[in-house]
Order: sequence, then structure tokens, then C-alpha cells
Amino acid sequence: MPVSAYDAVLVLSFGGPEKPEDVMPFLENVLRGRNVPRERMLEVAEHYHHFDGRSPINDQNRELVKELSATIPLPVYWGNRNWHPYLIDTLRQMQADGIQRALAYVTSSFSSYSGCRQYLEDVERARAEIGAGAPVVEKLRSFYNHPLFIDTMTERTAEALAKLSKAEVLFTAHSVPLSMADSSDYVKQLHEACRLISEKLDLAGWRLVYQSRSGPPTQSWLEPDIGEVLREMEAGSELVIVPIGFVSDHMEVLYDLDTEARIICQERGIRLERALTPGSHPKFIAMIAELVGERLGTCGKRAIGNFGPNHDVCPENCCPAPRRMAR
Repeated sequence: MPVSAYDAVLVLSFGGPEKPEDVMPFLENVLRGRNVPRERMLEVAEHYHHFDGRSPINDQNRELVKELSATIPLPVYWGNRNWHPYLIDTLRQMQADGIQRALAYVTSSFSSYSGCRQYLEDVERARAEIGAGAPVVEKLRSFYNHPLFIDTMTERTAEALAKLSKAEVLFTAHSVPLSMADSSDYVKQLHEACRLISEKLDLAGWRLVYQSRSGPPTQSWLEPDIGEVLREMEAGSELVIVPIGFVSDHMEVLYDLDTEARIICQERGIRLERALTPGSHPKFIAMIAELVGERLGTCGKRAIGNFGPNHDVCPENCCPAPRRMAR
């Protein structure tokens, strides 16, 4: 499409609480309609209270919006799925500003229902509530194999490895139910990104593990769990954890990795370094600008590895909701 076809970029994210009294209402938003025991909700709430009830994700998105605004030739807005600024409020502001068609950067590198289609459903639900004149929003493609994403995570991993002498590397991503994994390319894309980074660093070995499971014990989720893997590692070894599945320091990074995983490593005498997430790394910002440029017609698509660039427009069967989640 020509440049005039789009007049804004929307950073579309998960959201997080900013103070203690936000925590439970936020978690109720996140878990509404899901079969998650209340005991688990209260357990997760304690993770947030461990950090004074404030998630880091909102501040990181503010920084992302600031950097993108200085980089791309379109105004940048920000809306969340589960907390302020809510997506629908952002779309209403965009409408008031005269925005008609926007490109959405979703803060998820990999394709799955929760990381892709659910955001598209959120957009259409908000547009339907606004009614006539609601901005049209088109999602930017998944970027798990974009060279600038791989370069960013390669640098982050190398920085952590440089602090140790001979470390094993664990790549980690959010676990999802097997029913969700089976209906998307989530696992395939994760393995490809890990492979590309490991080849750039000439790693002798690496493993992909999962974290932050939240479902009932009767439901099958992706494994192995990082805690189980850490408990099986040789005492006194060295380890770098690379949170490949996260683009910023979500609570799952700060608590599940920097707190819980670190405690396990300390108990076992394992020297641990955690690689940084992409955050506002200059190459990551440049990658998002390139994704926008693809749709503006100012640059070509880039991807490395075995699978090529992901699609711009999701086909009807892309990342469908698992049957238990279907609406």
C-alpha cells in the first residue's frame, strides 16, 4: 500500500499494574473466562506485590513509544489488553485525532493464539464497540526470524556469556497449553530463533525450556519446566538464561527468572547470568521501523533461516483459539 494508506502506529501490549491496589483487578482482567484456580491467582498476585505492585512492562512500553516516535514517520499510540491505557480508550483517542488506518506492533515475537489472534480479536471487539468511524488496525507480521531481532538477542546472549567462563545456555519462553501449541507455529518458531542465535555464537549446546505455567494440573502444557531442569543440573555449573520468548522484562522475567530461578541456582551452587530482553535495544527499534517500512513500501521484507518472512495478513486458520477457549 502507498504511504498515505496508514496514518499511525499502535503499540499493542499486554498491560500490567502500576500500584498494589491495581494487582487483583488486573489479574481478574487477565484470567476472566479461564479455568485458573483462585489459589493460583493469589500466588501470582504475590509476585507483583514482591515488586510493590508495579509491573515493569508499562514503563518499558513508554520507553518503546518514545524511541519509535523519534524513529518512524508516523504518530505512535499505545494501548493494552488488560490495563490502562486500555485498547478501546486508545482507539477512541485515535479516532478523535482523525486517525483512519493504523499499523499495530504487538509485543510478541512468536505466533500463537495468545500472542497473535487474541490481539486481533481484541481490536475487532473494541472497533465494534466504538462503531462507525473506528480506526482500522492492521497487525505487523511476526518477526521471530528477522535479522535485527536475531542480532539483538545474539548480542544480549553474548553479553551474558562474557561474564562466565564456560556456561550452558537455556532459552526460555512462556509455556502454553499443548492445545494452543498444536494449533500454531509457536514451538517451531521458537526453535528456529534459538537455532539462529546459537549458530551465530557457535554454541556447543543449548536447550529450549518453558516457564510461568498457570493452568490446572490436569491440563497438558509445554515442557520441560525451567525449575525442573535447574534442579537436575550439575551443582557448581555455569548457566546463561535467555528469555527468548519475551520482548521486555515482564513480571514473568523479574519474578520467575530473576527471583525463583535464581534461588534454585543459589541452592545448587550454579553460577547464573540472565540475558537481557530486547527492550529498547537500537537494533530492535530499527527492526520495528523496518516492519513499518515494509507496509509503507519504503523497504523490502527481510528474514533469515529456513522459513522466510511471516505473512502480513493472518489467514483464517492462523493461530485459532484452542477448542476450550473458542468463543
